[in-house]
Amino acid sequence: MRVAAVQLNATDDKARNLEVAERLVRDAAGAGAELVALPEKWTFLGPPEGIAAAAEPITGPSLGAAASWAAELGIHLLAGSFPELAPGNDKPFNTSVMLGPGGEVVGVYRKIHMFDVDVGGIAHRESEAEDPGDAVVLTRVDEVSVGMSICYDLRFPEQYRIAALRGAHMVTVPAAFTERTGRDHWEVLLRARAIENHVFVLAPNQIGEAPPHYRSYGHSMIVDPWGLVIARAPDTETFAIADLDFVAQGQVRRSLPSLRNRRPDAYRWPDTGGGGVTASIAEPATATGAP
Repeated sequence: MRVAAVQLNATDDKARNLEVAERLVRDAAGAGAELVALPEKWTFLGPPEGIAAAAEPITGPSLGAAASWAAELGIHLLAGSFPELAPGNDKPFNTSVMLGPGGEVVGVYRKIHMFDVDVGGIAHRESEAEDPGDAVVLTRVDEVSVGMSICYDLRFPEQYRIAALRGAHMVTVPAAFTERTGRDHWEVLLRARAIENHVFVLAPNQIGEAPPHYRSYGHSMIVDPWGLVIARAPDTETFAIADLDFVAQGQVRRSLPSLRNRRPDAYRWPDTGGGGVTASIAEPATATGAP
C-alpha cells in the first residue's frame, strides 16, 4: 500500500488552508498514494477564541470538500483533525475522520489527551477551547486495520498498545507538534510507538507559524514496524510518500514477538488514589539534601 503524509502551514485562513490541502492531496494521489493523511487542525490553526467559530459538524463544508476529493480520486483520505461541532456539546471536539474512496465516513476519532502544557515560555491550554474524547478507535483501510490518534496522544503509549492488541497494523498521528518539543521528541516518540507495537506510523505534521503563537515543527514522516523512518518531508508545504510492506511487518512480528511475549498477569498499575498522579511523580523532591 502506498501512503502519503501531507505537511501544511495552516493558519486561521480557512479558505487558504483548504486550497493548499486540496492541491497537495491531489498531488499525492497523482503520485500513487492510496491513503493520504492531512495533519491536525488542517482547516483552522489559530487563536483559541476562534476555534468555536471555525467548528463544523462532520456533515459541514470542510469535510464535504474532503469527501469529494476522496471520491473523485478514489482514495482513502484521513481528514487530519478539525474542530467538530457536536450536538449537545458545549465545546468542539478535536476530531479526526477517515474517509473511504467513495467519500463515505469510515472512522471517527475524538482526541483523548488535551494539550495542557507549558513549553518554550508559552502556556497551551487546549482543554479551555475543546473537549476530549474518551475512546480508542480503530478503522480499516481495505484489509488493513488502522488505529487513530492525534498529536499529544503520542505521549501516551497505552493508547497505541491497546490499538495494537486489537489488531492494528498501522497508526495515524496527524499533528501540529510544536517546534520546541518537536526537535527533541517528535521522531523519538514516533519511532518508539512503531517499535513497541510493530506497527507502521503515518504522521503528517503542521509546519511554520500560525497566530497567535504557534510554531510547528514539520518533519512529517512515515515509520516502519522496525522503527526506521522510510519517508520524511522537507521543510515546506509538501508530502512524504512511501510503500508499506505488510509481509515484512509479519516477519518482524514473528522474529521479535514482543506482543506475544507480554505478561499482563505480572503487571500491576500503581495506586494513584482514584486516577490522579502521585505527588512523587508529579514533582521531584525539592527539600534541601534531597537526592
